[in-house]
Amino acid sequence: MITVIGGTKGGSGKSTVATNLAVMLAASGRDVLLVDADDQETSMDFTALRNEARTSGAGYTCVALTGKAVFTEVKRLAPKYQDVIIDTGGRDTESQRAALMVCDTYLVPFAPRSFDVWTLDKVASLVEEARTYNPELKAYAFINRAETRGNENAEAAELIRAKPALEFIPASLANRKAYAHAAAAGLSVTELKPQDAKATEEMGILFGYLFNIQKISELKRA
Repeated sequence: MITVIGGTKGGSGKSTVATNLAVMLAASGRDVLLVDADDQETSMDFTALRNEARTSGAGYTCVALTGKAVFTEVKRLAPKYQDVIIDTGGRDTESQRAALMVCDTYLVPFAPRSFDVWTLDKVASLVEEARTYNPELKAYAFINRAETRGNENAEAAELIRAKPALEFIPASLANRKAYAHAAAAGLSVTELKPQDAKATEEMGILFGYLFNIQKISELKRA
């Protein structure tokens, strides 16, 4: 399964989501390739930190690719891995468009703020265009850095549901310090000690929507 974490607005937490999903997949026994297709190379930096901090290493393979190479190299490398996670930048780039041509799933985090939600039309158009080349593409959106109070989350969710190109996932991640603390240590939030139970639960719910844990367990036993 090839999953792209993307969007057209920076600062929505794409690299945090991508690295957490890669670590959790690897922890479940999957052979994972994490592709950093963002010029900022946050996922590469995270992986380097993780390799330094853990004697057992990152637990997955990470490579940096940009432009058309995202399509050609992922297509070549994907058969060697059970899962591929692609972290793209927060802009409509050649790298992100190349990733959408080769992926199975497109996951877009939205922060419940006006400037983030206003990019919905751009993302929906990007998905519709990608489906002319990749008709089986599944596109999902969820609320990241959710507010703990107020109506912003519900209003943002309603706007996402109004876009037929995107399927809304009711699995929000709150704006918690645990995510930043884990990233700074080269860890997923599920590995952080002491553990933030709420953050771990949130990430687990999102992970469950994307990857059927029962099927993964069956594949491991086969």
